[in-house]
Amino acid sequence: MENTSSNDLAGQILECCLAGRPWSRSALQQLLEQATISAPAEASRAIFTKIVERLGDLFEPRLCDTYAHLFSEVIAHVRPEFTARSLIQRYQWIRAQRTAPDSAEDIFVLSRVTLGADVAVTSVILDALKQRYPMARIHLVGPRKNWELFAADPRIHHYPFSYGRSGTLTERLATSPQFPKGLVVDPDSRLSQLGLLPVCPEENYLFFESRSYGADGDESLSTLTSRWAARTFGVDEATAYIAPLPSSERPDVTISLGVGENQEKRIADPFEECLIYALLERGHKILLDKGAGGEETKRVENVLSRHPQVQSWEGDYATFASRIARSKLYVGYDSAGQHVAAACGVPLISIFAGYVSDRMFQRWRPTGKGRIEVVKVNNSDPAIVLAQTVAKLPQNPSQT
Repeated sequence: MENTSSNDLAGQILECCLAGRPWSRSALQQLLEQATISAPAEASRAIFTKIVERLGDLFEPRLCDTYAHLFSEVIAHVRPEFTARSLIQRYQWIRAQRTAPDSAEDIFVLSRVTLGADVAVTSVILDALKQRYPMARIHLVGPRKNWELFAADPRIHHYPFSYGRSGTLTERLATSPQFPKGLVVDPDSRLSQLGLLPVCPEENYLFFESRSYGADGDESLSTLTSRWAARTFGVDEATAYIAPLPSSERPDVTISLGVGENQEKRIADPFEECLIYALLERGHKILLDKGAGGEETKRVENVLSRHPQVQSWEGDYATFASRIARSKLYVGYDSAGQHVAAACGVPLISIFAGYVSDRMFQRWRPTGKGRIEVVKVNNSDPAIVLAQTVAKLPQNPSQT
């Protein structure tokens, strides 16, 4: 096993987790040594993308226990001030749903780090907290770009804390936010490694285990978060929202081709350009997000080079979100934009591919009061997906 690659080791461990069998201690030890010593970038990526994300994306309650036992060993390896046993004991205590306190002065809500999750999940909790504690100071803990989605809301303050999604295992686990006072609400955040890392005294901590809540039901995460908020805070019908700094522009159709570094969510060429062409043929004026750089931006620039009449947006995501909120239609893959549009009641078409289970699709599908059309991709042939998507497009701009 000495020459086994990180991906193969992670695959072996994942297979045992999914089958409910004990994983090989030697395999885990070798993978952790690679992640912290010999191949930190490759092994860390394998741990998070092949094991952690897969265990979460399946949304199976039994896998929450599996994740907790496995990752408590991972944390203890990187941070010896913790033991796996103590982390498990704490986790079993905090995961039980509890009623929120009658009053609170400072409330710290941990960001989910990804923008879409902060709209679909975290914003529902923010809405509930604003209603339950009208005099409290509410702080969103996480990257600035996430808080910017709520920058125009005077109730939501920013508590900066960075988290490198592409960092090594050691970098991701080196620190976690600490709050000796105040109420902390954790919506299954990566900042706490899904509830495993202590961030405050347990009596001040409220944890929403989104991977198991709702068990085998088919509700979306937004719906489940609202239900959890009703039981925890006594607030009925908390809803997802955004409050970026306002924009005066009102695009016809906003489009994002981002897939959050998960190429399984993307439909192969020539789908994207054909979709743009279909919208242009119907007389729509398009604002296309250029993304955050790299492969996504290159794809968009290729489309723009052949369709100069398409307007592009390049800049911070919150400003683009404000344009989604004022547009007549949003179109995109399973990413942040669909949740922004849903939260704002903007009609949307989501091309939903790359899900590893039907429950993952049900959980992450956009939910809101506006017209929502979802193309659930079962056959990724570009021509088939294009036909399904075009069938849901309005025939002319006045129908959006």
